[in-house]
Amino acid sequence: MRLKLLTALAAATMLAACASDTASTGTTGTTGTTTTPPAATTQRSMQETLAAEAGDRVFFAFNRFNLSPDAQAVLRRQAAVIARFPQARIMIEGHADERGTREYNLALGERRASAVRDFMVQLGVPAARITTTSFGKERPAVVGSTEAAWAQNRRGVTVLQ
Repeated sequence: MRLKLLTALAAATMLAACASDTASTGTTGTTGTTTTPPAATTQRSMQETLAAEAGDRVFFAFNRFNLSPDAQAVLRRQAAVIARFPQARIMIEGHADERGTREYNLALGERRASAVRDFMVQLGVPAARITTTSFGKERPAVVGSTEAAWAQNRRGVTVLQ
């Protein structure tokens, strides 16, 4: 009985040690150090830097795609951060709130993304680095049918790739 108990305890200890090593270190190289693919690290740190230093989104008024002074200020800060990452590709996502038809909101999202792209180009970001897409009302940031939720969903999001 003791032998079975000790064997089970030893097996459980070994499994726990293996599980915690994998969970805490991720993928390990031959030296035992954590390795992360450079592209993943670069993409994550660029996006995190953009969000922390400039914000990664601007907001729009209901049924509008023109940039407010606040949105223009955010985009100026974004352009300054983007200039530090000349290898980055930029995706501008246009979004709308849930009101209106799917087709209308896709078109509105595209106009919002284009407005952000055009302003970035005016600020000196090369147009060849920027692509746009519209999600319309398909990817809300906030779920709900209130003015506060709708205001958060009417947005243009800058994603560094």
